[in-house]
Amino acid sequence: MNTKQIDAVLELAKTLNFNRAAEKLCISQPSLSYEIKSLENEIGFKLFDRSGKGAILTPAGNQFCVSLRLFRENLQNAIEQGQNFSARYSDTISIGLPVRSMLRNLPQKIIAFNHKFPEVSISPMFIGFYHADDFLRNKIDVLVAMDFEIKHIPDIKIFPLYKCGISLVVRKDDPLAVKKFIRAEDLHDRTLMIGGGSPPALQRVQQRLIRSLKLRYFNSSNHDTTLTYVAAKKGVCLSPDFFSDDDEDVTRIPFICPEKFHIVLCTHENDKRDSLSYFVDLLQNVR
Repeated sequence: MNTKQIDAVLELAKTLNFNRAAEKLCISQPSLSYEIKSLENEIGFKLFDRSGKGAILTPAGNQFCVSLRLFRENLQNAIEQGQNFSARYSDTISIGLPVRSMLRNLPQKIIAFNHKFPEVSISPMFIGFYHADDFLRNKIDVLVAMDFEIKHIPDIKIFPLYKCGISLVVRKDDPLAVKKFIRAEDLHDRTLMIGGGSPPALQRVQQRLIRSLKLRYFNSSNHDTTLTYVAAKKGVCLSPDFFSDDDEDVTRIPFICPEKFHIVLCTHENDKRDSLSYFVDLLQNVR
């Protein structure tokens, strides 16, 4: 399968007309037909039923095109990134950050880094909560994570970044939203959202509150679902200050408790690049 065949299939799937698709691709109609037929022979099933100059996607062709569009978009993005990189940079450092994670000074650190290493690109990659898979596969050079997530990973270097506490997430029109901080007793007679991949320290706080205050609780599958439930007045939730929430209906208030989260940077043990060391120092505010 090549890009000519992919583009031919996707354009014909869009227009369902051989002449219009060929015109859009700046090729002849026989060339378009040849590319389609070649791909069908390669994959072993029909993509289109032909009717004169028109075409109808087969059920298999329709399903195939759904995946093919995503593949083509990813391929185009990879090509564009490669073009950008080859035109300006000789090396790249990728940094993995959980979605919604708090690292507000990253843009300023990238600017400072580029003054020292203008030939090296910093590439942020946003990943799911508590997932180090791409780091394990060496697709990420620097990982920002909570320390409990990475204790089992071998052959890495760990650099402390900062410590953070816990906040209560409530609707902005909730009576608790006016408080400067929240104590456990403020949650009396409330419904607490729990679960959603909560880290161990947060689970301990949740269970302590449920036992001591006899709180009602409601299980949620993930943080985004929890935020939706909070905005829908189903309850309130506790969240590490490592994360931020962009939902305009909710706000965060510091929660008083002894539990803290240690945020760290991780690099691979065998990555000895001076540029990487300098970038880590920048993120730690050493320079």
